[in-house]
Order: sequence, then structure tokens, then C-alpha cells
Amino acid sequence: MSLKNVEKLEKSMAMLEISVDKETFEAAVQAAYRKNVGKIQIKGFRKGKAPRQMIEKIYGKDVFYEDAIEATYPAALEAAYEEAKLDVVSRPELSIKEIGEDGYTFTAKVALKPEITVAQYKGLEAEYTEPAITDEEVDAEIEARRQRSARLEDKEGAAELGDTVIIDYEGFVDGKAFDGGKAEKHNLKLGSGQFIPGFEDQLVGKVAGEEYELVVTFPTEYHAEELAGKEATFKGIVHSVKVEILPELDDDFASEVSEFDTMEEYKKDTADKLLESKKRSAEDAFENALLEKMIATIEGDIPEAMYESQAESIMQDYAYRMQAQGITLENYLKITGMDMAAFRDSMKPQAERQVKTTLALEYVAKVEGLTVSAEEIDAEFAKMAEQYGMEVERIKELLPTESMEHDLLMQKTVKLIAEAGVKVAPKAEEAPAADAE
Repeated sequence: MSLKNVEKLEKSMAMLEISVDKETFEAAVQAAYRKNVGKIQIKGFRKGKAPRQMIEKIYGKDVFYEDAIEATYPAALEAAYEEAKLDVVSRPELSIKEIGEDGYTFTAKVALKPEITVAQYKGLEAEYTEPAITDEEVDAEIEARRQRSARLEDKEGAAELGDTVIIDYEGFVDGKAFDGGKAEKHNLKLGSGQFIPGFEDQLVGKVAGEEYELVVTFPTEYHAEELAGKEATFKGIVHSVKVEILPELDDDFASEVSEFDTMEEYKKDTADKLLESKKRSAEDAFENALLEKMIATIEGDIPEAMYESQAESIMQDYAYRMQAQGITLENYLKITGMDMAAFRDSMKPQAERQVKTTLALEYVAKVEGLTVSAEEIDAEFAKMAEQYGMEVERIKELLPTESMEHDLLMQKTVKLIAEAGVKVAPKAEEAPAADAE
């Protein structure tokens, strides 16, 4: 490999000219021949036994060039980046300039990590509301915990909203059963919205042992495209009807759901945790507001390719999370009425903020001389291992040390900016002027 030229372009872009020598290219072409010869049938030769020269004579000298290029350009690129000491932050735009038996020359247009500055990151002002909680919020939190502690008991008589029915069901569209439309001994709380509209309402009034048949229509935006907007018939039986029995809010309840012996202690702990949660949210909002103001003071050109690359990463993460919920990206786009281009465009503002924030924080960390010690990294790995119930070494396999170090450095930098920030009270909303009589 030989780096022939590096041309710095505008907006932190660069054009590299790289050559791959004859020996390296010839070895790659020969490897491509061995890889593909088994698929090639030449008259007069058994399949997979045709000489390379014969194949090249029939199909052209360049028949194996594409595979050879694919096999050699990545290493050539990495070597060129290292030789030129370039911090590349985008995929290369490649173009073959010359190619033949003596090797090939190609160009690679890449985005480089920009050298930006941040005009201000200390003394920034942002609104901050001192967190507070009310008795009603504490009571609501305890009531939610009480609801989760409810037990089910068999009920005589008809099912009502709020009751739980144990049912078998099977769904049919156009008289045919469909995938995912059948279950046995399923617990369904009526009014929970767990099933499509109309299903739960039609079970109100049913009694244990009663068979049922009901008709519903799938929403037009249902995630399973083959069912969207279709009318379906469900048949089944109600095995039992159960009613929720809520526990009394007394000391026994407190000791059952917490480490405390009395409701008074449990209520105080609940209030403390709610307040702590609100404080974290308020601090996060304050920090985010400071970061928004900080990135507005960035000076320097950031290549568009960085935004595009980050948007692609966000899209992939989004698609992965939707897939975990049983929804494909294609179905999501159909439901929302967006095409892939519109979806990608919707990710760009978030991608731009993330790129700018990371670059700015890295600049501040460098200026302030912030570092992360090996002890801090090990402590964070140990903390994560305990949190997820995994071995430290397994955590390190999933999250490389370099990534952990960078994350901790970014956290330190945000903390520095927040500590140097100024909290200001939100402006009171002005009352609308009274109409003149």
C-alpha cells in the first residue's frame, strides 16, 4: 500500500489517493479465483476445475477484480489513515482511478473530526425550579403500589369493568384462523385496553363457564398489516371471573412492600424517593439547557457526514427497539405514513445535537485537562456488574474500556459545566391584559 496524496478540503473533508501494489493485488485476485472457481462452468473442464487464465480469457481480465478490491481496500485505507494521522469520522466515498495487473489506485473522500472551539461553557444561565412534592403525589404513589399488590379472588355473578376474566379465545378473519389469534387460560382485566377496542366491553356481563362469540374490527393502524382494518370474530369460553381485593393501607401493608414496619415510615420513605427523583429530573433539565446554550457558541465547521452517520445510528437503534416490541421498521413507516427519507430527516435534529454536544464536551475536557483514572473505570464496571447481575469480565466484553472511559469523561465534563452554571428562577407568566370596557 502507498499513500500517494492527501488533499484537505473545506468543512473538515479530505481526499486521499491510495495505491495497492502488484504483489498484494495479485494475491487477492488469486484468492478471488479460488473462492469463485467452484461456481464457474467452462466447456471442456469439470465444474470448479477451469484454470484461471481460461476464465479470464472468456470473461475478461477483470473478472476477479471486484472481489480482490473488496478484500484489499479496507487494510489500505486503515494504513493510509494511520500514516497521514487522520481522525476519520465517516465512511469513505471510494472511486477507482486506475486498475490493472500492476495493482490499482483509488481515491477516498472522508470526513475528518473537526477542530472546533467553544466560546462559552462557564457561567451559562438556565432556568431551574426547586423541586417539591405534595401529599397527593405521595398518596398516588402508594395507591399505585397498593394496586400492584392486589390479589384475585373468584367472583360469583357477571363480570364487570375492573374484574379479571380467565378466558380461552380464538380469532377468525373471513372464517379463517390467523397467527397469534389463539390462547388458553389468558388473564384479561376488563377495561385495561390490553385487547383491541370492543373486545373487553363485550365480555362485560359474562359469567364463569359461559361460551361467547364476539365481533370486533382491528384498527386501521394495527401493527400486523394483514389484520389492519379487518373485521374479526372471536370465539371462546370464560373459565372464571375474578375480582381484585386491595390490601388495607396499614402497617402490615408497609412491612409487606418495604423494609419498614409502619405506614408512617413507609410514607416518609416514599416521599423522600419521589423528591429525589424530581431533583434528578430538575438537574437533568438544567444540564440539558446549559448544553443547548453551550453548543450554540461552537465555532468551526462540522462536516455534514458526521450528522448523517449519527442519524443512521439513531435509526438503527430505533429499529432495534421497535423490533423488540414485535414491530418492523417497514410496518412502522406504513402506520405513520412516512417513507425512509422522511424518517431519516426526522432523525437529523437529534443527530445534530448529539454530534455537537459530544464535540463540545470533548473540547471542554481537553481545555480543562480532565481525565478518568483506571480506578474510576474499574469502579464503574463493578457497579454495572452488580446492577445487572453479571460478571465484570462479561460487562467488559459488551462495553469496551475505551467506551467506558469516554462515557465517564463526558459525565465529568457535564458536571463541571453544571457546577459553573447559574440557576435562575423561571419568569413568571404575565397575566393577559383585561379587555377595556
